[in-house]
Amino acid sequence: MSVSAPYGSLDATGNRLTKSLRAPSLVAGTALLLMAVLSAWGNFGILENLITTGDTAKTVADISASEALFRMGVAALVAVVVLDVIVAAALFEVFESVDRGLSMMAAWFRLAYSAVFLVAICRLLEVPALLKNDGGQAVRMLDAFDATWKVGLVLFAVHLLLIGYLAYRSGFMARIFGVLLTIAGLGYLADGFATILVPDFPFGFAVFVFGGEVALMFWLLIRGRQVRVPADSSPVPGKDMP
Repeated sequence: MSVSAPYGSLDATGNRLTKSLRAPSLVAGTALLLMAVLSAWGNFGILENLITTGDTAKTVADISASEALFRMGVAALVAVVVLDVIVAAALFEVFESVDRGLSMMAAWFRLAYSAVFLVAICRLLEVPALLKNDGGQAVRMLDAFDATWKVGLVLFAVHLLLIGYLAYRSGFMARIFGVLLTIAGLGYLADGFATILVPDFPFGFAVFVFGGEVALMFWLLIRGRQVRVPADSSPVPGKDMP
């Protein structure tokens, strides 16, 4: 059963002009799923197993012995950036009917985060060459990757906060999705600023509040493809905006 949002233009017969969210929902949901798999494999499955915090010698030895594996982990993160760009475009289309301006802003914040993340990943590409001459510098480059990524999470947090607001007032999603996404955004915001303000901050809030992202992914894959929204964001004549 299709769901329609309450606003939109009318055609000559008085029926609302609507469009399906099937394509952008499936694109965004599938990309988010692939991102989850690649991030888990590349970052947690490979890089974190090769990097031992506080032990330069072991980190240098492990990466040197598994350089090809290290590069595969980096390649997985680059693929995540590409998918992030796809998600930004698809989510813009999903929420465009709610508020085109805010949806565009959310997309730009995600794209900005993707750019920062790519810069961080480029630091990892310098590590194998540095290992041959200066292991200490190579480890400092790993630290720079981590710090750059975490500071970039401030941009990602704003994206989630905007998407959470759009989801909350959309009319085609349960408001709990907006609440969960907002909580996730606040968690990433805290992590990003903690990295800036507190040296060697040991705690990560996002680990406990990422449920909003998971919920959004499943909504897009299962429910989003059934939704129809106004073909434009203008209100139906005679109707008051909420």
